[in-house]
Amino acid sequence: MLTILKIIMFLLDVAVFIMLAHIIMSWLINFQVLNLRQPLVAQIWDGLCRLLEPIYRPIRRWMPDTGALDLAPLALFIIIIILRDIVIPDIYRALIY
Repeated sequence: MLTILKIIMFLLDVAVFIMLAHIIMSWLINFQVLNLRQPLVAQIWDGLCRLLEPIYRPIRRWMPDTGALDLAPLALFIIIIILRDIVIPDIYRALIY
């Protein structure tokens, strides 16, 4: 059971890095530092969007519409931090004792 918790912690850390890459890449695209007409950039962007949009979609349905400001990544960061720093360590401590 402890191994499963460690795997979940690792996957949450990987999810944070993927989200950071998506956010930074979206800024670079919006400020026209990166161009989606470049095949490599388009492929990476498409892959990141395919990974994260199924996760963001339910969060966007739950949150109020804020126009151009997308708060789904922020909400997901908060959820991941709560899971990683509060919930999983409590489960770990409960299993040890």
